[in-house]
Amino acid sequence: MNRLDVRGGAGDIVKPDVNARPQDNLYLAVNSEWIENTEIPSDRSRIASFDKIALNIEKELMQDFADFADGKKDLPDIPNFKKAVDAYKVARDFDKRNAEGAEPIKADLAKITGLKNLAELSDKFSEFYREGFSLPISLSVDADMKNTKVNVAQFSGPGVFLPDTTTYKTPAAADLLAVLEKQSVNLLQMAGLSEADAKAYVAGALKFDKKLTEVVKSTEEWADYPATYNPYKIADFEASFKSLDIDAFLTDLFTNKPDRIIVQEPRFLEHAEELINEDNFDEIKGWMVVKFINGVAAYLSQDFREAAFPFSQALYGQPELSSGLKQAYRLADGLMSEVVGVYYGRTYFGEKAKADVEDMIHKMIDVYEQRINDNSWLSEATKKKAIVKLRALILKIGYPDKIEEIYDRIEVDPAASLYDIESKAAIEGIKYNLEKLTQPVDRTVWLMPGNLVNACYDPQRNDITFPAAILQKPFYGVDQDRAENYGGIGTVIAHEISHAFDNNGAQFDEFGNLTNWWTEKDFAEFKKRTQDEIDLFDGIEYGPVTLNGKQIVSENIADQGGLTAAVEANKGEDGDMKKLFENFARIWANKQLPASIKTQVAIDVHAPGPERANVQSQCQEEFYKAFDVKPEDGMWLDPEKRVVIW
Repeated sequence: MNRLDVRGGAGDIVKPDVNARPQDNLYLAVNSEWIENTEIPSDRSRIASFDKIALNIEKELMQDFADFADGKKDLPDIPNFKKAVDAYKVARDFDKRNAEGAEPIKADLAKITGLKNLAELSDKFSEFYREGFSLPISLSVDADMKNTKVNVAQFSGPGVFLPDTTTYKTPAAADLLAVLEKQSVNLLQMAGLSEADAKAYVAGALKFDKKLTEVVKSTEEWADYPATYNPYKIADFEASFKSLDIDAFLTDLFTNKPDRIIVQEPRFLEHAEELINEDNFDEIKGWMVVKFINGVAAYLSQDFREAAFPFSQALYGQPELSSGLKQAYRLADGLMSEVVGVYYGRTYFGEKAKADVEDMIHKMIDVYEQRINDNSWLSEATKKKAIVKLRALILKIGYPDKIEEIYDRIEVDPAASLYDIESKAAIEGIKYNLEKLTQPVDRTVWLMPGNLVNACYDPQRNDITFPAAILQKPFYGVDQDRAENYGGIGTVIAHEISHAFDNNGAQFDEFGNLTNWWTEKDFAEFKKRTQDEIDLFDGIEYGPVTLNGKQIVSENIADQGGLTAAVEANKGEDGDMKKLFENFARIWANKQLPASIKTQVAIDVHAPGPERANVQSQCQEEFYKAFDVKPEDGMWLDPEKRVVIW
């Protein structure tokens, strides 16, 4: 018997064991046969329950797009859908893409390589920003966390080359950077640069990237969402820059320059001048060149696609590059995602399923309200405010009723290069985002398209989104046992509800405003229980990695609340608890390459699926009853170590 440790670590949980009992390892007992019989596709680094559904959807939509493109199907009456099909046609035309080679990007590459000094970059900063070039700062417009009716300018630093700042401290860092270096030099030479120039740009890029790693936030830091809210008066913000004319940049960017800005990375701002100055210009220029060439290679010829694959392969481990036809569909889908999602929803999502899922959501909300009312550690004042927030949740199910305006603005010229189409769409997207500064927040916007196998909670809109794609087996089925549906989509629904009360969401009110609605005593207890959740997962070994409990705590709180509410709902209907827990484990079925595990754990705020299945089940009293789990069994967790928040 392979006994789980007290925090839920399961040793070789990534390896199947068809003889495993649910009392010893629920995840392996349910999924070992699936793991043994499932192959990871050669162009992927993992396969999971989510991925299985996504692959089936992709297969359906790829066939639909091929039929539309070949005239075998009439185009649906959906606004802008023809643009998606036209983009697909351009992307799949590899004869044209191969003939064009590097020609489509040469003018834009020359804009960067032609820069002579920081002063010239400073003069062109707003132009480069509008055209979507990578710059050593990041700016965007989004809802103000403390007044979500209005939008505000937000500032942060740029991303680093490796998945996370912590990756640079691992033994793999040097090898990964060496792959990126070789790849970038090769791509630049393919684009027409000399070997000497290519090597010089890449060397500078790596030097600048190293400096960034010492300043920008890690994934763990980004996971503290409220900590990104740091309002600055615009004059104080601009004073942090001396070599870069930020005043001119903002004045040119906005019709009316904002009088304040939200700084998401104060540490980066403190170091902005020592990073962005004339002495560092060659490194900055090299960094911009490397970011550019690696970012655009996918839009060029097959040779460029293949030349840009080694770094991704080193990060994730997949043996092969995806086919050109898959890429064509994925690019069209990415460009027109909401439009494609509406098509998928209208074509493949039934009204019966939508009504049934909506009924489950309302039941989950009712269960959640009852659990809040019955809560033993919250005061009545906090309970009342929590229920107000719960009842204010906005539900988005299936796909949106209206398509966002940005898709009206995107142009797809069938005669243009793929790069030209993508770059013009990016320019339009940046313009669209900047315009939001003077507009009220649109709460009808969906964060996910209908064909995405996922779900989400938005703390600034206090809404939950369930795209049509996730509403199928094993998560949901109209003919699936109700207990299985509770273990699948029921836990997902309550998971998203729980995000309204996780360590981040709990700091926002029913309107999505960052404000404290807790009593001091209640919040202190909540923080204590949050730390218990951190400790529960921190240090668990999963394959080649060790989990960081702080980085993944918000998702673990949501998992805990989601499973607890689903169990409660199932109990209210006298449902089969074994079926619930078995399907909960089933939705986290996962088979993944070691390199992919390393990268995922470095950047993901979710725990790996197998650990989500086992550790959260270990904290449920009904799990012990359903499977008669004893202290000597592997899944036993001493009662005082079980974490219950919601």
